[in-house]
Amino acid sequence: MTELKVKLLRKGAKMPTYGTEFAAGADLYACLDETVTVAPHETKLIPIGIAMEIPVGWAGFVYARSGLALKRHLAPANKVGVIDCDYRGEIFVPMHNHSEDDQIIESGERIAQMIFASYYTANFVEAEELSETVRSEGGFGSTGTK
Repeated sequence: MTELKVKLLRKGAKMPTYGTEFAAGADLYACLDETVTVAPHETKLIPIGIAMEIPVGWAGFVYARSGLALKRHLAPANKVGVIDCDYRGEIFVPMHNHSEDDQIIESGERIAQMIFASYYTANFVEAEELSETVRSEGGFGSTGTK
């Protein structure tokens, strides 16, 4: 397990936590001065109240919590947020209400989860030709559905 520095920026901010021993995603908690109502099909930026020092070569990926998405139709508006290793500001999650009802978010509520992964960067080189593959230029749906 890698140590990761977390700075609490607001009163009531919580450290991310893992729900179980083998959970991949660490839960992120809303850190609000007051309850937030997200109207149907509306997006609101929810502060988490923390900043992180993510190791070089790693990034934090912010995903929906499955229960919140299924039961209350709340999920990050951008589907997956990317927190780069050189970002040191407060983490926010743009929460979107996919339902027809108002949804209430309270301070201290688990609203998203973050998974950490290593990544590679590329040195992009212009090429006249690309190598051939069986798939070639087959795009969306080209490999079938069954």
